[in-house]
This record gives sequence, C-alpha cells and structure tokens, in this order.
Amino acid sequence: MEIVGIDQDKVASISKIKQEDEWILDYRIDSYKKFCNLAMPSFGPILDIDFDKIIYYKSNDRQIENNWDNIDNNIACEFKNLGVIDSEKKLDGIGVQYESEVIYHNMINELEQKNVIFTSIEDAMKKYPDLVKKYFATIVRNNENKFAALNSAVFSGGSFIYIPPNTKLDRPLHSYFRINSKKMGQFERTLIIVDDNSELHYIEGCTAPNYSDSSLHAAVVEIYVGKNSKCRYSTIQNWAHNVYNLVTKRALVEENGIMEWIDGNIGSRVTMKYPACILKGDNASGTCITISVANAMQQQDTGARMIHIGKNTKSNIISKSIARSGGNASYRGQVDIKKMADGSEAIVKCDTLILDELSKSDTYPSNICSNNTSNLEHEATVSRISEDKLFYLMSRGVSKEKAIELIVLGFIERFREELPLEYAVELNQLLKKNI
Repeated sequence: MEIVGIDQDKVASISKIKQEDEWILDYRIDSYKKFCNLAMPSFGPILDIDFDKIIYYKSNDRQIENNWDNIDNNIACEFKNLGVIDSEKKLDGIGVQYESEVIYHNMINELEQKNVIFTSIEDAMKKYPDLVKKYFATIVRNNENKFAALNSAVFSGGSFIYIPPNTKLDRPLHSYFRINSKKMGQFERTLIIVDDNSELHYIEGCTAPNYSDSSLHAAVVEIYVGKNSKCRYSTIQNWAHNVYNLVTKRALVEENGIMEWIDGNIGSRVTMKYPACILKGDNASGTCITISVANAMQQQDTGARMIHIGKNTKSNIISKSIARSGGNASYRGQVDIKKMADGSEAIVKCDTLILDELSKSDTYPSNICSNNTSNLEHEATVSRISEDKLFYLMSRGVSKEKAIELIVLGFIERFREELPLEYAVELNQLLKKNI
C-alpha cells in the first residue's frame, strides 16, 4: 500500500486504512485544511519541497511483531547491522518504525505489571481513547506551523508512553525510525505522559539511505511532565543528506517537574528543530543541550525555546555547533520569562566551531524578560581551531587529522557526557565520519 501526493481524499484514505474513530478522521481533515492555508516558514533555510511527489503512506500491511524472527529477513538484517537489535537487551522497551508503520514492539514484563504503557500511537488510540484524548494535540496545536499541520493530517506511527504516578524506570525506553524509500515522507506522532512523582528516559534514533531525490521527515512530539516528575528525551539524528528534517517538539512541565532535551543533529539536508519547554508550574525546570554538525550542502538550523510561566522556574540552553566544508550550523532560540514568573532564571550558552573558510554559522536569539525579579543571561562564542592547539598535539606525534578530531570531540564533551555509554560511542563514530 502506497499513497503519493496529498489531498483530502488521500488523508481520509490513511484514516480508513488504520480503521480510526470518527474524531481522528475529523482531526485529520481539519489539519489538512490548515496545512493548505498556512504559509511556509518565513525564517531559516529555503525549503524546496514538492508536496505532490512525497509518499505520505507506505506499508507492507503486516501486524506489529514482538519477535525479530517474524520480521522480514532483509528488514531484520538492516536493523541488525544498525545495532538496533543488539541494543534491546540494554533497554526496558523498544519500538521500531519502518517507513510509515511500527513493525516491532517489545517491553519487559515488569513494566506491564507497573501499568506502564508503551505502544504505537494508533494502538493507544484504540485501546486507551480517553487517555489519548486528554493530552493529544493539547501541547502542539495543528495550526501552529505548516509542518505541524501536515503531521496532524497524515501522521502514522510513533510512540505513546504513559508512566503512572510514583513510577521510576530503571532503564530507557527506545524508538528507532527508518526511512528506506526514495521521496518517502515519515510523519510519526509521539505522545509521552509522565504522571506525578515519576521518571522516564526516552531515546530516539533515526537513519535513512542516501538517494538523489529528497525525502521529508516531519514529526510532532508532545510531552507532559507531571508534578515532581522528570523526563529526559535523547535524540541522535543521522538522516541521510537528502532528508528535510522539520520537527516540532514541545513539553509542558508542571510544579517541580524537570524536562531535559538532549538533541544531536548530524545528518539531513536541512534541519529545523527547536525543542521547547513550557515551564507552567512553580519551580519547574527545563534543559536543552544540543549539538549540530553541518557538513557540505547541509543546513542545521537548531536551538531551543523556554517559556517561563511559573514562579522560580529555571532553564538552561547549551548549544554546540560545528560547521565544515561549506556547511551552515546556526542557533535559533527563544527565552520568554513572563510577567508572572517571579524569581526565575535562564541561561543560554552558544558555542560554534568553524573548521574552514567555506563554512558559516549564525545566531538568532530572542530573549525576553518581563519580570524585574528574574534573571536572563546569554553568552556566545564563535571560534576556529587554534593553531597553537594543533601545533601542540602535532609536536607530540599526533597527525593533523587526528588532532582536529580530538579537538572537536573535546568541544562537544558536555553533550556526550549526557548520553548513555553505548550512544556516546555511537556519536563518536558518527562525528569521526563527518569531520
């Protein structure tokens, strides 16, 4: 089954294939109409996307499996080579999406006994409709931007996670997304609810092979962090250089809640992604640590948004950008401390490393403090690799290439130390291929 191009009938066809309730179909149709009326982003990279040529839905019509032996051997081998299958033993649960549908899902029995829910968004809509309706599309509206509207019209796959009150997971949950076709669009929808006094670490990975034709990844992630709860969302994005990666991610954080975005962007042709925290409750805190690597013909337009509403809220944005071979790695962020957010604090640190004369980096901060009892700090650096450091390392027998590699790995150390060991090793390997 394959749906190419988009119109209202094709949007309805996706809903029919999934045998959805009427409220979901109505939401999709309303979102499609908003998509048609919304303009392309007026900022950031120029997006040359032919929406009529994108594949909006592709599936082999197979059910979700919890045993890799039941997965098509060629597909299973792909995930074996990517290290996805071997990583499962280190996790509490994993979901794998191939093209438009989740094909594999598994979770340890202990979590089921704790009433943890970890499944695809479609499965959750059927089994837990009241819970989904309470949170779905309340943090990211379908009229916010063109690509949030597009996702809302054609979303397929993605994860639904519910962590009950007073529940802490010992190991992460993990989802992996794979685009494997030319001109493919992937539009997963992720909804995470971490109820009061609970804790979750969720890891996301994604890849795609290189093709001459462009593909589109336009995901939406909504996260609710309850009172005294904590959620960490870690991503290493390694899309191929033909993929437009245009993602809307947002978390709503209640009283004493903690939200942490650990966001790595290495692949894609264009990335526009700005994880956000709405710090609604008093004493809520949000952190976003990002790394962006822009190689030849790549534009990484990334950053974060922190909206302070509650009293004594805290936010911390750390952005590390690397540009080489004509790439463009830019920071675009917003911190908004509202008038009622007494005693709040926000810190923004942006550091860029430019490796040659062809590359560039820009910073587009928007910092607003409407409360005179609060404090907002922003600092930024742009630098080249120091000749003194290169000389020091090379004088001790290190080759120039290895010396540059060591300096870059040191530059992003703050990001790497936030990752589990096996993902930090993966990040090192990806960076070595890209610098």
